[in-house]
Amino acid sequence: MNTHKQYRIGIDARFYGPLGKGLGRYTQEIVDGVISLDPHNEYVVFLSKENFDEFVPLTAKVHKVLADVRWYTIAEQFIMPRLIKAEKLDMMHFPHFNVPVFCPVPYVVTIHDLILTKFPTTRASTLGPLLYYLKNLGYRFVINRAVRRARRVIAVSDYTRDDIIRQFALPPEKVIMIYEGVSTLGRAVDSAFAAKLKAEEILSDYCILEPYILYVGNAYPHKNLESLIRVFIRLYKKNPTLKLVLVGREDYFYSRIKEYAAAQGLWSAEAHGNTPVIFPGYVPDRELEILYVRASAYVFPSKYEGFGLPPLEAMARSCPVASSNATCLPEILGEAAVYFDPSNEDEMTLVIERLLTDEDLRYSLLRKGRERVKLYDWVDAAQRTLNLYFSILDNG
Repeated sequence: MNTHKQYRIGIDARFYGPLGKGLGRYTQEIVDGVISLDPHNEYVVFLSKENFDEFVPLTAKVHKVLADVRWYTIAEQFIMPRLIKAEKLDMMHFPHFNVPVFCPVPYVVTIHDLILTKFPTTRASTLGPLLYYLKNLGYRFVINRAVRRARRVIAVSDYTRDDIIRQFALPPEKVIMIYEGVSTLGRAVDSAFAAKLKAEEILSDYCILEPYILYVGNAYPHKNLESLIRVFIRLYKKNPTLKLVLVGREDYFYSRIKEYAAAQGLWSAEAHGNTPVIFPGYVPDRELEILYVRASAYVFPSKYEGFGLPPLEAMARSCPVASSNATCLPEILGEAAVYFDPSNEDEMTLVIERLLTDEDLRYSLLRKGRERVKLYDWVDAAQRTLNLYFSILDNG
């Protein structure tokens, strides 16, 4: 690190916090981490109207800028460059591919996955076919230009790094792999919180009865939740006390999954939780801790991931994991999960059933899971990201 020259570094943090889901978690951890590790340089953090008050700078070297413009919009392409230029930055970090085409300063971009190019389907959009096709063309143009003009591209797994290099024909040295970490948000107060409120009370608040299978995440089509529901029907027929709990903030995609579950006779809004499939909606971290701990298993049926943070967070909270064997997941989860082909529902059923009934397997996975999560540390991710900043800035 150059300890003499002071740099002015910008970070697009419009995703910061829970509103950005997994991307919000990544952005929050990296922003908080690099700032805490670097007291020397100035940081300009661009925030949305929704999270502007949530981010509180702890030093005068950190400045907040309101970037009241939605991501993935035409307006973003014109407003963000003006805001960036006004701050006289030495460099920007975009934690997602939506880099302004005419970004006025050198930048680093994090690419989490290539889902938009791997799963170009109108089922992943609320738009009509023509509008979706045009918007997808726009996405492809933006991501292509973003990775080509970036000084460096951060990938969050070796699988994603290889995917990026192959798809965009980039030189390997341009794409740097930095693993994400496993979140510890709220863990410091969780034990005290759990001591005050019994786990049964929290589960009761969400109308959750044990035993249950847990999924936490969004409901985009590639997450394969319809397949998970069909597999659950088979398991439920053998064990009518079993529940399936799908945790995620209510949106268009979760509404569609609810409709699918309702069509199978597994969910009804009028039943107020007294159904085989339960949708608690958004659950705060400290309460989510209880849902993980009391779950019989966490199941991750995704067909495509760039890193796969949710099953690691389950492992960190002593919940055994059954995961899809697609894309990066075996790389990230190692021997700490049992795997199935996400396109083979017979196999998925057998693997989950074994996890629910084999106590030796469950104990082994819990032990391996606790060790596995130690490989993924947000402080290390922030330090490596900061080192990358300076390797670019110090070398011009």
